Amino acid sequence: MAEISVTGTYRAQWGEGAIGWQGVLYYVDIEKHLVIRFDPSSGEETFWNVGQRVGTVVPRSNGGLLCAGDHGFFFLDPESGAVTPIADPEPEKTNNRFNDGKCSPDGAFFAGTISLVKQTGDARLYRLGADLTVSEAFGPVTNSNGIVWSSDGRTVYYIDTPRREILAFDYADGRLSNERSVVSTAAIDASPDGMCIDEHDHVWVAFCHGACVVNYDPKSGQEIRRIDLPCLETTSCAFGGKDLTDLYVTTGIHKSVAEEHGGRLFVIRGLGVKGQAAHAFHG
Repeated sequence: MAEISVTGTYRAQWGEGAIGWQGVLYYVDIEKHLVIRFDPSSGEETFWNVGQRVGTVVPRSNGGLLCAGDHGFFFLDPESGAVTPIADPEPEKTNNRFNDGKCSPDGAFFAGTISLVKQTGDARLYRLGADLTVSEAFGPVTNSNGIVWSSDGRTVYYIDTPRREILAFDYADGRLSNERSVVSTAAIDASPDGMCIDEHDHVWVAFCHGACVVNYDPKSGQEIRRIDLPCLETTSCAFGGKDLTDLYVTTGIHKSVAEEHGGRLFVIRGLGVKGQAAHAFHG
């Protein structure tokens, strides 16, 4: 039976973007402008204020971190805390910011924007190549969210939250093709948010406003299991720890409901499954 517990000491206003990397967990507090590193073995928490709302963080293969936020893509030097801008594909869209994103097996960074005023179709999913060129990968979307790749790297799964479904694409040469819907999340009256993938190529989705993480088989479209959490705003999930058997879940503080653990980081142990290792950015 799975064991759910609060871990770490930090309470985020809006935790997001969890990713396990080399035994530690990175995530962000969007509204507090923070990138956070949590070391499960020591309990140590490290914080970097990047000066803007930040939606996602990923590791770089040659060291350092890559993020995306209010003003587009930027590097973060963990040693100095220095932020180096790369590119902003939507400088004129003041009601948009970058949201979730992850790296592909071939080392590109895919991250998408969100329309904060919920203007349908005003956001996009972008690809940042290792050569730091930016291109549009998919769109239009409204709230770009979770994205993961299958173990063979040939299929990418993606969430545009208002659609309440998981899309799949063929993936080759940095491009998404053959769009199709593989999972409907309409049975849950909540917003599909961050997503990760396990060793069986089954996806795990955190449901914002839904107080749960749900495991789906994208080949059949069926729900495998559901893990309820004591916090309405479950926002992202990632396998972490030394052997990738622990599932970490970020949360946010609800606007009107007082919750003891709102904004805290959760860890779920005893699931009996391992996650796939995350990919780093090659630029």
